[in-house]
Amino acid sequence: MAGDVKHDFHLVEPSPWPLVGSVAAMVLMFGAIVWAYSEQQLFGFSGPWIFIIGLVGVLFTMAGWWTDVARESVRGENTAEVIRIGFRYGMVLFILSEVMFFIAWFWAFFAGALFPGAGEAIILADGTQMLNVEGLPAFLQNDAKYHFLDGQWPGPGVEPLSPWGLPFVNTVILLLSGTTVTWAHHAIQVGDKEGFKWGLIVTVALGVIFSFFQGVEYYEVLSQDMFSFNGGSIYGSSFFMATGFHGAHVVIGTIFLAICLARGLAGQLTPERHFGFEAAAWYWHFVDVVWLFLFAMIYILGNQGLLG
Repeated sequence: MAGDVKHDFHLVEPSPWPLVGSVAAMVLMFGAIVWAYSEQQLFGFSGPWIFIIGLVGVLFTMAGWWTDVARESVRGENTAEVIRIGFRYGMVLFILSEVMFFIAWFWAFFAGALFPGAGEAIILADGTQMLNVEGLPAFLQNDAKYHFLDGQWPGPGVEPLSPWGLPFVNTVILLLSGTTVTWAHHAIQVGDKEGFKWGLIVTVALGVIFSFFQGVEYYEVLSQDMFSFNGGSIYGSSFFMATGFHGAHVVIGTIFLAICLARGLAGQLTPERHFGFEAAAWYWHFVDVVWLFLFAMIYILGNQGLLG
């Protein structure tokens, strides 16, 4: 018949999620900007509330859209090999985009750690050094950074964390979680339901413990005024952005794996069809690798002034 499907691709039913997600993301970003830069209100809502409304919309979209994808898998609508290849390409490209995202934060950190000094002084015709807008001596390169850091890294008034306390403990935790998620992945490939269950339970538990310890670490830094996020602290800003976004990825990955655990216990994942969990395992290994770079480059080398 003319209406018969003659290809392996899955054509999804009309979905509201692209439109709902786009609107929610726009509201979220608009709320973040209003929250940060203005006291204005929109339809009686202040910036924080606009941001929260957008965030709830984004989370609702994620839950609804991914639930639909899981249902399509259970019904066997998106299980053809060509579709699985597309899923894999999509996940690889997503992880590559995340790699570039973290490169930006490493770049910001090393720009201060490796080059805390300034370039040549700007000398006026009368032989005196030009002043910048703040009345300080002006330099051709790295002028603002030089004055913030006083020509040294990590900068005046900064007391870096020791890498051999909680950061080292969290490194061991994440490395261990990488082995347990691999255990669970192998178990599901060979049909070992118990191994899959306990491997994922331990992995999720380790992710929760990591997040708790990172919260304790942040509390220690802020309560003891070791360094701050704002106030002109290049070290503090780059440290919190890099480790904070990694912490957010750990939380997302933990939720990702917990949902895979629930789906596995419900019988939705099989040795032949479990790409949702495979993608979560890839994501978790990516989170592990990023933390190893954070620990080695920021906590050990950058924190201890070994990059200057």
